[in-house]
Amino acid sequence: MKIGIIGSGNIGGSLGTHWAKAGHEVLFSSRHPEELQSLANAAGNNAQAMGIKEAFEANADVYLLAMPFKAIDDLAKTYSAQYANKLIIDATNPYPERDGEIAQTVRDANYTASEYTAMKFSSAKTAKAFNSIKAEHLRDRAFRTSNKLTIPYAAQDLESRYVTKQLIEDMGFETLFLGNLTDTQIMDPEQAIYGKSLPHDELKEMVDSVRMY
Repeated sequence: MKIGIIGSGNIGGSLGTHWAKAGHEVLFSSRHPEELQSLANAAGNNAQAMGIKEAFEANADVYLLAMPFKAIDDLAKTYSAQYANKLIIDATNPYPERDGEIAQTVRDANYTASEYTAMKFSSAKTAKAFNSIKAEHLRDRAFRTSNKLTIPYAAQDLESRYVTKQLIEDMGFETLFLGNLTDTQIMDPEQAIYGKSLPHDELKEMVDSVRMY
């Protein structure tokens, strides 16, 4: 599978490296692609570095959004022709102290942050994952055969659900499906499972206990 990583910092860099190791073709991208060459080299022969424009033009199967939340509007508008009917995996989080007014507006709204992303990337299929686990655990706990951590995720449709689940499992993590994008508030900053890195049964118990009330 060809995967475009939009924003190749801590989250995007780790995910892209894991997917390249698992055999996927990975396109690391950022506004400064020259700074990503060492990352691509370390990830191996399945990875390359490029600009965001080139990543969207590369006709990837999946695009991972791992850039600051404030960039969503411009990206969605600028590259609308390139991501139509593609799968978008949203790993972003709205942080008002970093992302400004748009992040606060979304956090105060009656829709989730992932629903906002889906509205902006309206011609794509959107899933939500990788925004709630600790970045260092995402980096260091992949490809384990025991004591696996679990990645919670949600999806807009059956295809995005299946592909996202497969991409999580390809890195050696367990999965916990939370439902549609309307169900993802629990994953957002300052919510119940944000920042939690847990085995499957512990995470499911936490989710179930929150949803009981």
